[in-house]
Amino acid sequence: MATTAALRPPLRRRLASFVHRRPWLKLSLLLGPPMGWMLLVYLGALLILFLAAFWRQDPVTSVVQREWGAQNFRTLVEREIYRIITLRTAGIALAATLADILLALPLAYYAARLATPKIRTAILLSITLPLWSSYLVRVYAWRVILADNGALDWTLSKLQLGALHLGFSNWSVWIVFVYLWLPYVMLPIYASLERIPNSFVEASADLGARWWITLRRVIVPIALPGIVAGSIFSFSLTLGDYIAPTLVGNTQFIGNVVYQAQGVANNVPFAAAFAIVPVVIMAFYLLAARRLGAFEAL
Repeated sequence: MATTAALRPPLRRRLASFVHRRPWLKLSLLLGPPMGWMLLVYLGALLILFLAAFWRQDPVTSVVQREWGAQNFRTLVEREIYRIITLRTAGIALAATLADILLALPLAYYAARLATPKIRTAILLSITLPLWSSYLVRVYAWRVILADNGALDWTLSKLQLGALHLGFSNWSVWIVFVYLWLPYVMLPIYASLERIPNSFVEASADLGARWWITLRRVIVPIALPGIVAGSIFSFSLTLGDYIAPTLVGNTQFIGNVVYQAQGVANNVPFAAAFAIVPVVIMAFYLLAARRLGAFEAL
């Protein structure tokens, strides 16, 4: 008996062998803690947000009353101002995303497939270098550039081209968002283009395809997951931003209304109801990307 006990492997080795023979258990132990944390914090917060959207605020005492109703959603639908704010937010988010994709595609393609190592390093550094500075510093810098009689108008006036007066307008908000999220769009596209084998492009050329046919039928379909990943960053970050519209546009986004309703008016139920709108917009955006087959190659 003593000899048998001595020959028995240690408990730690037996546990390791037990887990090794059961891959599902190994995967559960690996993904269980982060998945549980995400379910508790992220999905739990969304559930509380959804429930709070059906409460109401007492108009006299401003106290939140846990009485169920859809009055907050009716307010969002019936009042034109909230429909305009929603369309403005989604429209500028979509416009900034499309502009970022159009700017990032040629730059990423050149860096991934044509540039020398030194030029590639310089391009990647120039793209990521603005991320080292504060978000507020970059926004305030663009506020100085785009303001009336700012750096842009002063330069154009010196060139006898006339002033554009883009400060505190939707145009300035769009320009700032395009600048802010360009690195987040360019880097996933660059990563997807870098993985395309040269043989694919060479085979397309050998078969007589012109460059735009190769781009449309070979390069873009393979790079589509990276394009969609970058567009998700740009679109979602623009939907939830409320600082840039305040500083450079002096306009209302969904985030501004949510902040004012929750932080100023203490109307948590209405803020929760309006905060659900970007979530619904992103859900439709992801469904549209899935219908286009953007996630099949992931």
